[in-house]
Amino acid sequence: MATGARAKAGPAAPPPDEAAPTNVDLERYVPAFLTWIANKLSRGASQHYLNVFDVGIETWRCLVLLAIHGSISAQQVSRIIGMDKASVSRCFKSMQAKGLIAMSLDADDGRLRIATLTKKGRTLHDQILGIALERERAFLSVLDAGEVETLIGLLKRLHENLPAVETATARYVGQRFPNAARRRTRPEAGDGDE
Repeated sequence: MATGARAKAGPAAPPPDEAAPTNVDLERYVPAFLTWIANKLSRGASQHYLNVFDVGIETWRCLVLLAIHGSISAQQVSRIIGMDKASVSRCFKSMQAKGLIAMSLDADDGRLRIATLTKKGRTLHDQILGIALERERAFLSVLDAGEVETLIGLLKRLHENLPAVETATARYVGQRFPNAARRRTRPEAGDGDE
């Protein structure tokens, strides 16, 4: 009977070097579900935005932040949504060429370039917003209002926990792959050139 009770409570975590699973259980591996959902949502949205407005998902993500903040740097976009800074810079160049943003130097730091949403950019944002919100509505339609609130709360907590994930991963790598961890802590050519 005790064995059955333990099974319901969930298995105890094995010691680090014992009984490690040989495969990822894709029916229960949360990072896979999050990745699949994000990739499929992004790909579907991008196809519609390209077909209707000739802009992709990266432009939409930048438009969202610009609509909220009014003006923003590539570094801020990268920090908020995790896009690679070089990708953001390329996106900004494309958006500027289309007249969606204007670029200027930051008043406090003359080296920092700031993107500001133009009237044309705001109009495009407002047009895409309807599609984005309809996609979100359809996506969440399988949940009731309470479940949606729970999901949002859980996602926020997971997002806030990402620094702990990186710390735990670095510790794990340092313990099990010390040579790789040492290589990574040495400056590489090009590091710090930003």
